[in-house]
Amino acid sequence: MAETPENPAAEPPRLDVPTEVSRPDAAPAGAPTPDAAPIAAARLNVTPAGIPGLDVDALLSNKDKHVIACCGSGGVGKTTTAAALALRAAEVHGRSTVVLTIDPARRLAQSLGVEALDNVPKAVEAVRGGSLDAMMLDMKRTFDEVVASHTTPERAAEIFANPFYQAVSSTFSGTQEYMAMEKLGQLRATGQWDLIVLDTPPSRSALDFLDAPARLARLLDGRVIRLLSASTPGARRSMLSLMGASAAVFTRVFNKVLGGHLLTDVAEFTASLEDTFGGFRKRAEATFRALQDDQTSFLVIAAPEPAAVGEAVYFTRRLTEERMPLDGMILNRLTPVAADLTAERALGAAAALEESDVDDPVAAVLRTHADLARRRAAEERVAARYAAACPEVPQRWLPTLGVEVVDLDDLRAFGATAAGV
Repeated sequence: MAETPENPAAEPPRLDVPTEVSRPDAAPAGAPTPDAAPIAAARLNVTPAGIPGLDVDALLSNKDKHVIACCGSGGVGKTTTAAALALRAAEVHGRSTVVLTIDPARRLAQSLGVEALDNVPKAVEAVRGGSLDAMMLDMKRTFDEVVASHTTPERAAEIFANPFYQAVSSTFSGTQEYMAMEKLGQLRATGQWDLIVLDTPPSRSALDFLDAPARLARLLDGRVIRLLSASTPGARRSMLSLMGASAAVFTRVFNKVLGGHLLTDVAEFTASLEDTFGGFRKRAEATFRALQDDQTSFLVIAAPEPAAVGEAVYFTRRLTEERMPLDGMILNRLTPVAADLTAERALGAAAALEESDVDDPVAAVLRTHADLARRRAAEERVAARYAAACPEVPQRWLPTLGVEVVDLDDLRAFGATAAGV
């Protein structure tokens, strides 16, 4: 999963990190802010003073919250965070929880004690209190379910066999994001769980998650589809003349994706869908309204990297513009430091020890600490950009896992750290 470095061997040696992590509100009065000089890199993995702290347990225990959507760019630990929060909501707060992930990694299923995840929720055994189910979005299967639930078996079979449908349901841009929202709607409609934790799709841009449902709805419910579904070449020519060059552009795009049989396939597809998907736009609008509901909570997930923080700022602003209920930001993968000692002081102490013994082992530990502290200082400078741009958003800063999550105990530990206990 994204939390684990791709090349663990390249990671610097790690000092032991205390198992007890202070809550954000426990930071001492007068502690340096993220833009202080020098950066307080030796802080023991807590959100700095001056930044509002995110109370994760208060969010998870809030019975008025029924959906938590973990959003952000790829590679920042959304999947690990979503799974850990769902587990903690079940075990610590006794909630009936389901986590919907988009990540196909086997490691997540293994860490949950499930042989494999698919489009059907599976119970996670050995959960201590409450309940937890887990599932992985199957984009094609979810699309098939939507079709099957809105038409007859005969017409559904026609749609499933159509090349245009096969392309749209499997590979078309935005389909994954839309189907994630479709599945979310299905889960909410059952009433089986009082909390759904959503791991949003790893999009090229986090904004795709908000834009894709309406974009796909406009495609399948719009005038271009009406053009391509015209029953005769003459009718299509008439519509083309009315629509101008834009239709030709869309036709070229579709031909590139589907080949020379485009118009025939699309005409047959849309003829079958005339009654089935007339409400696609309404479904997208309903999904968007559901995301604005106070029962939903968005958490922006980021990492201390310029691109990830920049995307988090942009996404936060977009959520605010769209009046989405944003509850906080979780910053993953910070370099852990094990002592309240600046890099400069550590290097000075190491140099003093090496004057009498160049191979002093304590000096080596101090130099390792200095390297980690410098890295942490650089990460905090990057993270400070988010606080400067979004000062009112509560945050929670978390250390990198350093190891692969392999079981429920690892997820429990991550969730406890996220909660600040």
